[in-house]
Amino acid sequence: MTTDNHSYVGIWVTADGYIRHELLPGGRHDEARGKRKSAYQGRYVMTGDHIDYIDDTGFTADGDFVDGILYHAGMVLRRDA
Repeated sequence: MTTDNHSYVGIWVTADGYIRHELLPGGRHDEARGKRKSAYQGRYVMTGDHIDYIDDTGFTADGDFVDGILYHAGMVLRRDA
């Protein structure tokens, strides 16, 4: 498992731009929803192409990167240009 710099660091967004996940170096994430920046924050751990999120409130979730797309909790996110 790693939280070091990896190829998935950056901002990932849904097609409508409503949800934006920022994966930061060092294993922190910041999720914006709509106009609400930092709606959720916490840490994440990468295991290959799999990501486990641990929100600061204790909520957990996960996702997988497949062919440059992040599939997370029923959402499809692509890297922001």
